[in-house]
Amino acid sequence: MNQPEFRKWPSTPRLYRDIVITEKIDGTNACVIIAEDGSEIWAQSRNKLITPDDDNFGFARWVENHAGVLADTLGPGYHYGEWWGSGVQRGYGLEKGEKRFSLFNVGRYSDVELDMVPGLGLVPVLYEGPFDQAEIEQTLADLEVRGSVAAPGFMKPEGIIVYHSAARQVFKALLENDHLSKTEAGVK
Repeated sequence: MNQPEFRKWPSTPRLYRDIVITEKIDGTNACVIIAEDGSEIWAQSRNKLITPDDDNFGFARWVENHAGVLADTLGPGYHYGEWWGSGVQRGYGLEKGEKRFSLFNVGRYSDVELDMVPGLGLVPVLYEGPFDQAEIEQTLADLEVRGSVAAPGFMKPEGIIVYHSAARQVFKALLENDHLSKTEAGVK
């Protein structure tokens, strides 16, 4: 009889480590990809690479229009974020085609001057510190009462994202229908 393969149980991260809570923006997932030498730049949606001819709410066109400065500003790699604004999901009160690209992984871009690219920014940080369930609940309640931080005055924000540093994992909590799966909530 052959011996089975040894499979080690993975290390278990500690729960009470630092977290970062950011606003979950209701737009469309997007990514700017920049070649290692900065000479090429691409756009992608959640599901595929996109082009201005096969676009996702104008994101690929925006990337193409700002390619040089995006490459200089962000550098090589995959830069994930949310493409949101006029005509995309909740719209956040933005009008006349105004859209924004808010990068996730806020720590990665803390020393980067993002204002060189029109519409480029970070998802708003709502809390940084030790894991605390009460803090998570309070942050979500504050967002519901005060409205969006990403778009001040917009009173129907989607929710929050909690990044757990030890687990290197993100979790979301929604203000509406958090108890339902995407299928049950009718989300595609």
